[in-house]
Amino acid sequence: MIRVLIVDDHELLRAGLRRQLMDEPGIAVVGEADSAERAVLMARKLQPDLILLDLLLPRKSGADVIPELADVAPDAKVLVVSSQAAPSSVRRVLSAGAAGYLPKRSSDRELLAAIRLVADGSGYVEPALGAKLVTPNASPALDPLSERERDIVQLLALGYTNQEIAGRLFISVRTVDTHRAHIMRKLQLDTRAELVMFALANGVIGPNAD
Repeated sequence: MIRVLIVDDHELLRAGLRRQLMDEPGIAVVGEADSAERAVLMARKLQPDLILLDLLLPRKSGADVIPELADVAPDAKVLVVSSQAAPSSVRRVLSAGAAGYLPKRSSDRELLAAIRLVADGSGYVEPALGAKLVTPNASPALDPLSERERDIVQLLALGYTNQEIAGRLFISVRTVDTHRAHIMRKLQLDTRAELVMFALANGVIGPNAD
């Protein structure tokens, strides 16, 4: 069961998210908060698996509270769900420790998929938004990877599933699985969240994008 804490200062939005998630198998909303300060208190008390976090909160922004949430609930993953869709906002929250970023315009289906991916230890950035982060300048840290593996690193970091990557690259899902295993071994990474941070740090997606 994925235990979710919803953090948003708009009661109607919290209610909408709660209704959306309450009947979803394997997901339970265990609490709500309307401010960053309340979010820290609730996270400490409830120890949720996942925190759905808005950025535009009163007094303190969601981005600023992410490190505090990590301190009081170290096992909780943070998935930002925000009306802000600027690449700079995505870079900021991922650098602060969030595992995923989803615009509020996203579909119900995409929200549920992102929740499950992030709760499972993967990173997720909505593909249309993540594409804006792409920069052609690659780091020497990518040298151990083949050109095809670099393509797959980029797509994984942008949140595409193995099935979607297979379709985009015209290869089988099994081939994607094999490449992914090789990539994780070569880069000495264990989770998709670590892969997203590696991609940000090494020019696959990152701060040179506008």
